[in-house]
Amino acid sequence: MTKRLLVALLTGVTLLVGTLIGAAPAPAAGAHDIPPEFGTDWHDPLTAAPPVPRPDTKSCSITVAQAQFRDFTPHRGRYTPPDGCGDDWSKVVLRLDGKVKGRQYDRLGHLRLGGVEILRTSTPQPSPDGIEWSVEKDVTRYRDTLRGTQDVELLIGNVVNDTYTGVIDVTVTLTFYEGTAPRAYTPDRVLTLAEGATGGPTLTTPRNSERVVAEVYATGSGGGCEEYWYLTVPTAAPYSCRTEKGPYREVRVTVDGKLAGIAAPFPTVWTGGWSNPFLWYVVPGPRALDVKPIQYDLTPFAGLLNDGRPHRVEVSVAGVPEGQSGWSTPVNVLVWQDAGSRKVTGGLTTHRAGDLTGSSTYSPGSPGSPGPRHRVDTEGGHRLTVSGYVDTSHGRVTTTVTRALAHTSVHRWSDGESTDALDGTWTDRETVTTDGRGPAVTTRTHRTYLMDGTTTLGAGDRLRTVLMLGDRATVTRARGGKVTGWSRLDDTYSGDATYTVNVPREERQGVATTTERYRLHGSDGCHDRTVTSVQGVLTEDRRRC
Repeated sequence: MTKRLLVALLTGVTLLVGTLIGAAPAPAAGAHDIPPEFGTDWHDPLTAAPPVPRPDTKSCSITVAQAQFRDFTPHRGRYTPPDGCGDDWSKVVLRLDGKVKGRQYDRLGHLRLGGVEILRTSTPQPSPDGIEWSVEKDVTRYRDTLRGTQDVELLIGNVVNDTYTGVIDVTVTLTFYEGTAPRAYTPDRVLTLAEGATGGPTLTTPRNSERVVAEVYATGSGGGCEEYWYLTVPTAAPYSCRTEKGPYREVRVTVDGKLAGIAAPFPTVWTGGWSNPFLWYVVPGPRALDVKPIQYDLTPFAGLLNDGRPHRVEVSVAGVPEGQSGWSTPVNVLVWQDAGSRKVTGGLTTHRAGDLTGSSTYSPGSPGSPGPRHRVDTEGGHRLTVSGYVDTSHGRVTTTVTRALAHTSVHRWSDGESTDALDGTWTDRETVTTDGRGPAVTTRTHRTYLMDGTTTLGAGDRLRTVLMLGDRATVTRARGGKVTGWSRLDDTYSGDATYTVNVPREERQGVATTTERYRLHGSDGCHDRTVTSVQGVLTEDRRRC
């Protein structure tokens, strides 16, 4: 198994999606170099994630967009494929370089080419003296879009005034490497949803589609309670963010009203999250600067979609109160076509959607008791199995997808929320089996997301947050029952930060220790890197592989 395939299996996408923020080992400071508190400058943001691997072939680079963001006006331009690198590539790497200084919140952004979203990102919060950062991502799977001239839309919505002075300055480039990527990773078409004649988003696939995968860049954001959906509580509980059924969330895809895919959203913490920006100044939380799309294998529905008519495809987030905003769910649809057929027929043979189970229960403690006295216990889960076939030029192929979700959490808080704590676990187990000519191929992916944190407002208005975040996944691939490859990811962040609230920025006396260890092991190698910062100074950058 190649390293490219190994990581593709791990991330659940057709090609590696990687984040690079200071990927080269950086010199670490000694104890004598660590200041007693944060100053006006600190180390540029970086993560322990691996760099995007690049082939040793001829390459061409172009600038896609260069813009400064002061408001919510998108930058618009025109993309033209590069000269000198052909129209087929073994790898295409996107790089966003950003810089900002002064005072600014974290901001959410996106890049779209021809309506196809190829990057969703957020920004780190700056130091008064300024920071620079970069994000890299493998975008080879968007080859179909990149082959033609496209409209460009880049937006990082921002507010600049007398208080929030940070202007976000970004440049986006694409580097194309000559060669040919394996077909399994590069769809023939990349589609977006269209507005149907009777309202609602629709999808019309080519009539010879043999594999269909939807990807959804689902983010809870916008500053409201859905940005912190994992902390919401039932309406009966005395807490600042309440929803009818509590924090269970599930991102769903339906085809013509029939449930086609379910997934657990990743509990992303942006770089101002948990009321403590000092946690994220140098080491952001997992996925914060490179939002990974959720993928849904819709191939069991390919036979139905291939009739040449538009079909209604909708994304919703279960658990969000009806009519309430707070989630963004842009959709791309990746399609592989049967080169030997003009029309591929098929059908949906199995559809078993279990009941959404679980509850969110509020338990009050005794008034006047020390520490957190309010508690919400949440359990939830859902299961879906779909199976369908397509009759292709190379025979009948049956695809079966089973996905099982589970969420458990305990949320405790005190009167006035001066102490607020959450311990949560989300699991998303997916099995995809493709059975055609030759032995059946089965890919099993077990994703686990972890959050364990406490924020306390103590004497002297000192706010302290201790937090652990985990992004874990185990993938095995078997052919005819024999394992042909495996991978295991463990991306763990831990932070402990304290500062004084309700005072000017220069009087906050912020201190923080933050660490990320990113481990990726598998049948074809490993990556194991740890980065640690103290008061904004990089104190450890260690590699073990």
